[in-house]
Amino acid sequence: MTSRDTTRLLALPDDVSAASTESFSDLAYRVTFGAIGWPWLLYSLWGGTKRSKLRLLERVGLSENSLPNLGSWKADTGFLHRIVDAVEELRPKVVVELGAGASTLVAAKALERHGGGQLISFDQHRDFVEATARWIADEGGMADLRWAPLVANSSNWPGRWYQLSDLPEQIDVLIIDGPPWAIHPFVRGAAECLFDRLSPGGIVLLDDAARPGERVVARRWRKNWPSMRFDRINGSNKGTLVGRKLATSPSPQVRPTPANDNSALRRWRKTAAILALFGAGWLANEVAGDFSPQAQAAVIVEEAHASYAASLTREAMRLPSTVSRLKQTELASATGLDLPTLPPNWQISDVQLDPSDLGNALTVSIMTDRGERLSLFAARAETPAERLPVLERRDGAAIAYWEEGPFAYALIGGIKAESLQQYAASISQAGSEQSK
Repeated sequence: MTSRDTTRLLALPDDVSAASTESFSDLAYRVTFGAIGWPWLLYSLWGGTKRSKLRLLERVGLSENSLPNLGSWKADTGFLHRIVDAVEELRPKVVVELGAGASTLVAAKALERHGGGQLISFDQHRDFVEATARWIADEGGMADLRWAPLVANSSNWPGRWYQLSDLPEQIDVLIIDGPPWAIHPFVRGAAECLFDRLSPGGIVLLDDAARPGERVVARRWRKNWPSMRFDRINGSNKGTLVGRKLATSPSPQVRPTPANDNSALRRWRKTAAILALFGAGWLANEVAGDFSPQAQAAVIVEEAHASYAASLTREAMRLPSTVSRLKQTELASATGLDLPTLPPNWQISDVQLDPSDLGNALTVSIMTDRGERLSLFAARAETPAERLPVLERRDGAAIAYWEEGPFAYALIGGIKAESLQQYAASISQAGSEQSK
């Protein structure tokens, strides 16, 4: 069975080393978290809307029957869009994937369109690896699929882990969609063994991030890797955790996990505590929302404000622009960022590419037909806004931000807030009409 077929409810049996055995603690955690997360598991059977799927296929140049069935143990369209976003933004030289399937095909076709980097995908099912390799070849994609059986985990994380070999020295994008939670709810935490290989600005994508086990993993990663930023973002049925390496990474602060505690008594106590406390927390989360950091408006607002201040300084110093003569299509090709269409009677005086916590960002200095100086900030980001601009203020400047597809835009200037919001709404509406 390949990922082009309907996925059955139960996962495939894993290829496991004979020397690897499951502990009673692992079984206890599986039972506990299975009891907590079964409503989520049922919801994950849905693979996304038909509209989202068609847009995904268009982005990577696949026909409609290339991905006939999504959901269940496959990635949904939301997570697959995040993979394409990462490839478009970074144009990575090396992508490593843990857990092959539909995501492998999408990543391969995205790389084909954006730089042609190498894709290495590991999976624990030998037959599935062979079948998926044939499927991707049939669709004209290129990927290095490798069988990696599950073996005893020597890290501080519980469960079994992939037997990985011949890894690249540097990884630009790391996709984590395995092993399955049935090995252990925290099993994917062991993927941090690859974080030291991430290039500066490299991206980590963790599927199923809304599950209780992956939320625990995310919290520990945030503690263990202070030089990386992790955000659980919307747009996926199962949740997606996006990590980004912000700078050179210091030594991780590895902490032992409860399931690897050598004391049987402490292990039992913690298992019982998790059953009671995590169950209560899961119910509270459904009422009050997730306690883990979500993508917030403050990120793009602060970045836009900082870029606006820098653009005013450049204007005052009359520094020449380094990229202002590039056409919009050339900007998109060079940066992975699309700019919205501006009113034809507005003049662009400067365009700058700046690194930020959001990845590449563009700052466009603008003069309106009324002589008003504005700045447009563009990046890939999640905000509470959609196409309808949301207004905020920072240090006397008005900021209106909105989203179009994977991109977030912020228009900022020292003019009346109402006028700025009208400008932003007009630009957003023009983009909406063009996309129809």
